[in-house]
Amino acid sequence: MSEPLPPDEIARNLDEVRRRIERAATDVGREAGEVTLVAVSKTFGAEAVEAALAAGQRVFGENRVQEAQAKFPALRARHRELELHLIGPLQSNKTADAVALFDVIQSVDREKLARALAREMERQGRRPRCFVQVNTGEEPQKAGVAPADTADFVRLCRDELGLPLAGLMCIPPLDDAPAPHFGLLRQLAADCGLDGLSMGMSGDYEAAVQLGATHVRVGSAIFGRRDRP
Repeated sequence: MSEPLPPDEIARNLDEVRRRIERAATDVGREAGEVTLVAVSKTFGAEAVEAALAAGQRVFGENRVQEAQAKFPALRARHRELELHLIGPLQSNKTADAVALFDVIQSVDREKLARALAREMERQGRRPRCFVQVNTGEEPQKAGVAPADTADFVRLCRDELGLPLAGLMCIPPLDDAPAPHFGLLRQLAADCGLDGLSMGMSGDYEAAVQLGATHVRVGSAIFGRRDRP
């Protein structure tokens, strides 16, 4: 696990991120309330999440099902209003656990996974909202649907399988300017009749807000430097 910042520093960081979201939204005539801040707590322990909860944060993101399983059931028992997003890749054999634990699954990126999620939602009677992950940079090593295939994949997920689609998600290439990728995701979502746009992380969430993000995924700017394996 990464070493967490002191609780008062986490609270200050949250306030600063919220202020920046509000300023970015105001600059383009949006309301800050249109943007959901997803605090990415991956690799940080429950004490870091508790500090963020004490500072008023209620929406969190995790990359791995197994890590979230170890951390969040006890937290949720104490904080019923907590909302948990899966923002990392999901293996098809983990769909049962993901549907049981998460409120939102942001990384739906292939037909096999979409079908597995649909089956598991039917079996459990639980329907976490879903985002389709789009590989806007068409990077071969990165998960996500190609931009040209997005409309067909959305139709499969929403119309054939009946998944509760909320929108699209992307992670721009590390060395690219993010704005063109955010603009592309916004256009793809509009073409598909989807409102949700999960885009923007610690280094570029303000630009994402200005380009229409409804969800920004911010980790290190809140919790501090993340240890690398």
